[in-house]
Amino acid sequence: MVQFTLEDIDAAETARRAALFGPLTDAVRGLVDATIRTEVDEDTIRDVHASILAATDRLRARQIDGAFGVRYTHHGEAMAWGNSVIGLRNAIAPPLSVTHEPGGVVWSEFVLGAAYEGPPGHVHGGVCALVLDQILGMSAASNDKPNFTGTLTLRYRRGTPLGPLRVDARIDRVEGVKTFVVGTISDAAGVTVEADGVFILPTWARESGGEPTSK
Repeated sequence: MVQFTLEDIDAAETARRAALFGPLTDAVRGLVDATIRTEVDEDTIRDVHASILAATDRLRARQIDGAFGVRYTHHGEAMAWGNSVIGLRNAIAPPLSVTHEPGGVVWSEFVLGAAYEGPPGHVHGGVCALVLDQILGMSAASNDKPNFTGTLTLRYRRGTPLGPLRVDARIDRVEGVKTFVVGTISDAAGVTVEADGVFILPTWARESGGEPTSK
């Protein structure tokens, strides 16, 4: 089922939650990076392990069932905070801060570090696909209607190095319920990955006029 819900909170409460959970997620993201790269002694590893288990137990004392979903507020904000690319509360997300421009143009400048490695010193090809799927999908949804991935085709021009990167996407054309989008990932030397995708307005959205449901 599609998990869209309405949160009865105002903009101030949304900002308060972002200020609370954002630093927590950043700390966990830093922990992931440190876990990959640490060379401390065995006793320190065991002590940190115990501390992490204790912290995890404290956080699990009260939690939601299942995934976070997308939560809409009365002031029109969509909180996709569990999203694996842009999620404010998801430590596996880089996360990307996305800029929207007229006509479905979407882009982001971001950094991928050690947690996203595939070939030595380079971004895992699946992570490139993850980022492009998200950004092309956001481009397709720029008309404020949900569009889900139908197909995503990638062309890996060369390895994508870890470090500063940019992703771009734009709508190529719309044919009925299908939106065709193209995009790229680039580093300072140019394009590393090209993508084109077909995104489809789901049946439930056609029936509801594109409005989110609580299902």
